Amino acid sequence: MPEDLDTRTVLSDEELRTLDAHWRAANYLAAGQIYLLANPLLTEPLEPGHIKPRLLGHWGTSPGLNLVYTHLNRVIARRGLDALCVWGPGHGGPSVLANSWLEGSYSETYPDVGRDAAGMERLFRQFSFPGGVPSHVAPEVPGSLHEGGELGYSLAHAYGAALDNPGLLVACVIGDGEAETGPLAASWHSNKFLDPVHDGAVLPILHLNGYKIANPTVLARLPEAELDALLRGYGHEPIHVSGDDPTAVHRAMAHAMDTALDRIAEAQRAAREDGATERVRWPVIVLRTPKGWTGPAEVDGQPVEGTWRSHQVPLAGVRDNPEHLRQLEAWLKSYRPGELFDDAGRPVADVLACVPEGARRLGATPYANGGLLVRELPMPSLDGFAVPVDKPGTTLHEPTRILGDLLGQVMKDTADRRDFRLVGPDETASNRLQAVFDASGKAWQAGTLDTDEHLDRHGRVMEILSEHLCQGWLEGYLLTGRHGLFSSYEAFVHIVDSMVNQHIKWLKTSRELPWRAPIASLNYLLTSHVWRQDHNGFSHQDPGFVDHVLNKSPEVVRVYLPPDANTLLSVADHALRSRDHVNVIVAGKQPCYDWLPIDEARVHCARGAGIWEWAGTENGGAPDVVLGCAGDVPTQEVLAAAQLLRRNLPELAVRVVNVVDIARLMPREEHPHGMTDFEYDGLFTADKPVIFAYHGYPWLIHRLAYRRNGHRHLHVRGYKESGTTTTPFDMVVRNDLDRYRLVMDVIDRVPGLAVRAAAVRQRMADARTRHHAWIREHGTDLPEVAEWSWDA
Repeated sequence: MPEDLDTRTVLSDEELRTLDAHWRAANYLAAGQIYLLANPLLTEPLEPGHIKPRLLGHWGTSPGLNLVYTHLNRVIARRGLDALCVWGPGHGGPSVLANSWLEGSYSETYPDVGRDAAGMERLFRQFSFPGGVPSHVAPEVPGSLHEGGELGYSLAHAYGAALDNPGLLVACVIGDGEAETGPLAASWHSNKFLDPVHDGAVLPILHLNGYKIANPTVLARLPEAELDALLRGYGHEPIHVSGDDPTAVHRAMAHAMDTALDRIAEAQRAAREDGATERVRWPVIVLRTPKGWTGPAEVDGQPVEGTWRSHQVPLAGVRDNPEHLRQLEAWLKSYRPGELFDDAGRPVADVLACVPEGARRLGATPYANGGLLVRELPMPSLDGFAVPVDKPGTTLHEPTRILGDLLGQVMKDTADRRDFRLVGPDETASNRLQAVFDASGKAWQAGTLDTDEHLDRHGRVMEILSEHLCQGWLEGYLLTGRHGLFSSYEAFVHIVDSMVNQHIKWLKTSRELPWRAPIASLNYLLTSHVWRQDHNGFSHQDPGFVDHVLNKSPEVVRVYLPPDANTLLSVADHALRSRDHVNVIVAGKQPCYDWLPIDEARVHCARGAGIWEWAGTENGGAPDVVLGCAGDVPTQEVLAAAQLLRRNLPELAVRVVNVVDIARLMPREEHPHGMTDFEYDGLFTADKPVIFAYHGYPWLIHRLAYRRNGHRHLHVRGYKESGTTTTPFDMVVRNDLDRYRLVMDVIDRVPGLAVRAAAVRQRMADARTRHHAWIREHGTDLPEVAEWSWDA
C-alpha cells in the first residue's frame, strides 16, 4: 500500500462502528433480495418455504458497491456535497436498491415499500420477480441514470453528467470486467475535456474484485505498479485501497475518499480563483476487495468467496439442499441483523448515522432525475435563418450550413446558462456546422499549438474520434437535465447502435414511471450521407441506422428526412424542443435545391407527408401514378423524373408525395405518428402504381407499409449496397434510383403505357447508357444532370 495511504486512524471508533453498521445492513439487504421470499428479519428458523423459487441476481460485486455507497454517504454528509454516483457494474442492482431503501429515498418514491419489516419483505420479494423490479440498476431505481446491463459506458456517462455542473461531484464505480471494453478504455481520456472552472468533478473508483462471470479480469491481474503506471499515463493520480479485513478497509477507504476530495477541491479552487490553466491530474481510487466478500467462503468443498463462483448466486440449492440452507442462514446471520434493525424492521440510528439528508441522498438527488432540472431551450425564430425561396428548385444551399447558423445562435443564447452542447467525432466543420465556433470553441484541456483552431478550455463543442464517447457524454448530459445534438457521418453512427438501443430502452421505461420527469431528447444529425459519399466510396456508404432505430419502441423513436434547408430548420427546431424521444435527422451537407419557403416548410414538416401540387400534373383529378420520395437526393430525382414525364407524357396525371417523417408510413396503431388507412389511401391511393424513391434500404419502406391497401402496387427504389468512388449521379444510377430509371418504372407499371410510351422508355434507357460512357471519359456527370434545375 503506498506510503500516503496507510491505515492510520482517520476515523474515530464511533465513526468506524456506524460505517460498518451501515455496510453490514446493506450487505444483508442485498443478499436478502437474492434469496428471501419471506421471514425478512430471520425472526424464525429459515425454511425452504422462505426461499424464492428462482434465485436470480448478482452477489459478487454487491459488497464492494455497498462499501462505496457507505463511504460516499460519509463524505457527502460531512462536506455538504451535491453528488451523483454512476454504478458501472449494473448487475449490482441489489446494492443500490438496498442503499436507497436504507436512506429512505426508495420508500419516498414507492410508498408501498415502506422502511419497516413489511417493506423489507416487499423489497426482497419484488427483486427479479414477476411484476417486480429488474436485477440491474434500472430506471426504476431512485438515483440511477445508468443501467449497466451492457458494460462499457459508465465513465462516459459520468463525465457527461459533470459537464456544466460546476457544483457536482460524480462518482463512478467501474467494474474490472467493464474496464476491459473499448468504450471504457477510451473514456479515461475524458479528463482532457473536463473544465475545472465550469464543470463538476468525476471521481472514478476502479473496483477490482478479480473476476468476471467465469474468468479473471485483466486489470486485476496486473502488478500494482503496472496498473499504477497505466492510470498515470491516462493522466490520473491513483489512490490504492486493498484488503479483506473490514476494519482496515473502512479506514483506508475513508482516507482515500478524503484525499481524493481534497485534491479535487484544491484543483477547482486553483482554476476558479487563481486562474490556473495547467491540465488537472484528477484522482482515481483503485479499490481491491474480494469478489463475493463476506459471503460463503466455501460451498460443497469448492472455494467461493474471492473467486468467480461468487459472481451470481453462491448457494444455488438452498430450497433442496439442507446444508446450503444452513449455510445461507449462517451467512445472513453473520451480519447480525438484530443489531441493525429494530423489532419493527426499521434501520436503527447507528445504521443511518452516515446518511445525508434530503436531496443530498444519492437516491434523492435531482441530478439523477434530470427532467426536474431541465429548462426550455431558447430557440430563436426560424425566420432569421431561413433561405428565401421564390420558386422551387432554382436556388441551392448547403442545408447543414444553414442549420449551423441556427445552432450557433442557440450556443450564443445559452452561453451564460451553459446547458447546450454539440458533440461529434471530429466532424463539426466537415459537416458544415462551423458557425457554432463563433459562439463557442471546442472543449480542450490538453496542450495547444499555434496552428490549432477553435480550441477552448471552456468550450461547449465536444469533438473526439470515438462515437462511443460522444454518445456517452451526450447521454449523461441529457439525463442530468440539459440539451444537445450529436452530429455524425451517417455510415459510422452504426458504431453506437447498441448504445442508442440501451438509451431507447431507458427512455421507454422512464416514460412509464410517473416520478421520472421528461428529459430533453437525444438528437442525431446524420450527414455526409450515402448519396454524397461518392468521393470516399463504398466503406462510407451505409444508410441503415434508420432501420435499426425504427425497430425500437415506437413511443420513443422518430426519424426525419428533410428534403432541403428550410425543412431541416423546421425539423431541427421541433427535435430540439422535444422531450423523451430519440430523433434521427438525415440531411445532406452538399449544395441542395431549395424547394419550400419557410412557412410552407413548417406546414409540410408538421404534416409529415404531403402532396407537392406544384410538382405534379393531376390538375385536381385522380392520379395515374404516384411518385413518392423521402430524402434530399431521392426528392431531387423524383422531381427530375416528374419533369421528364411532364415533357414526354403530358397527358399522364402524376402526383408527387414527399415524406419527411418516415414513421408516417406506419399504421396509426403501430406508431403515434402513423397514418390511418384513410389518410394513407388519400395520399398514395389504394389502387394506383406508387414509385417510391427512398434514401435508404428499400425494404424498410415495404416493411412499414406492408399492411396498406395499395402495398401490392408499391415499388420502392433505394440504396441496394452498390457503391464505389464515382460521380454523385452515378451513385443513384448504380442503385437504380435515378430519374431515368424512375420514368422507366412509371412506364412499366401504369397500365397501357408499355406500348404507348415505348419510345420514351427507350430514350430513358439511352440516357443511362450515355451517362456511363460520359463519366468514364470526362470524370463528371452529364451536363443535363449537373446543370439541371426545376422548371415546370
